[in-house]
Amino acid sequence: MVLAGVRGSQVSSDMAQTSVIDNAALQGLIDALTVQGYAVLAPVVRDGAIGLEPISGLGDLPRGWSDVQAPGHYRLEQGRCDPDALFATTVGPQSWKRFLHPPREVLWTAQRQSDGGFTVAPGAADAAVDHPGSESPRQAFLGVRACELHAIAIQDRVFADGPFADAGYAARRAATFVIAVQCGQAADTCFCAAMRTGPAAVAGFDLALTEFPERGEFLAAAGSARGAALLAGVARRAATEADCAAAQAAVARAAAMQTRAIDTTRIRERLQAQPQHPQWEAVGERCLTCGNCTMVCPTCFCTAVSDGSDLAGETAWRVREWDSCFTLSFSHLHGGSVRRSNAARYRQWMTHKLANWVDQFGTSGCVGCGRCITWCPVGIDITEVAGAFTAPEDA
Repeated sequence: MVLAGVRGSQVSSDMAQTSVIDNAALQGLIDALTVQGYAVLAPVVRDGAIGLEPISGLGDLPRGWSDVQAPGHYRLEQGRCDPDALFATTVGPQSWKRFLHPPREVLWTAQRQSDGGFTVAPGAADAAVDHPGSESPRQAFLGVRACELHAIAIQDRVFADGPFADAGYAARRAATFVIAVQCGQAADTCFCAAMRTGPAAVAGFDLALTEFPERGEFLAAAGSARGAALLAGVARRAATEADCAAAQAAVARAAAMQTRAIDTTRIRERLQAQPQHPQWEAVGERCLTCGNCTMVCPTCFCTAVSDGSDLAGETAWRVREWDSCFTLSFSHLHGGSVRRSNAARYRQWMTHKLANWVDQFGTSGCVGCGRCITWCPVGIDITEVAGAFTAPEDA
């Protein structure tokens, strides 16, 4: 579900007692998590973008890098932020979803036995996102933004509480330690403030950090008992009112930078009531139905299941992989695809995301991260598309 208590640009005043730590203490947190058996995953520079990968220390983080995002445009640059900033980038093409709801997962394998029968064994997530040696791998997410905390909460609603409850997801989620980082700036494509999902992280984390790169320090707040215990193990000092005010100002600055928005007032009713609106055909003429928006979205959860076997018939398996509602095969029934046109497929995605999702799960499926805008090859902007659907009585 969307986290309660989010108030735009304001960091919650009822957060646990805050401390100030320096870069050496942050390294100490990483070391402590590693000793406890966690794989620490964080933003890194990879192939000209920010990816999420295992790290061993601060040297792996994108120090001095920032990102420039616009519809259909993404670039990493140096020299636009403090050279000592570790978290000056916003969100990249990957989301934390891939470590909780893996892109590819073997559901089970079956092996033929000498007596003619089969033995069936549970499968595992793809090795690229799994941590070998543990059925419930311990993983620590470092650098989670407010919008992504909400995205994880939405995935929890789908896979832990909803009709698609998944034991593998629940095990991975329970074994995850979350360190959030408050946003001090926003990309051009961000609109979390309008969706009330950020830029302040107020819940859903074990620890939350606000970076002061010019000082080499962080304001640190515990959001759970295990977060407080971890923080107690490193050198720190009590935060002052000035420290807290500086953190508030940083988040407020990120909110003020956002220029995009979706008017969520009755958006569900407006979209559901106008399936023949000319905007669908207009956007369908531009849409390539490539599925980029669904692949980078931190909340999309659709999958396809396929079965396979070796040529000898000795081993069989069932695999679940991410799928996209933009493919023809996604809605294929006997006789062909239900949604043949680009317009119909875009309508399905956006109406589900902003309207039908509310009927299913009680919350919007959009957290305002802006990834679908940045990574659309033709720069389709969901906020502009949604803005065309004014209610008939408001026109």
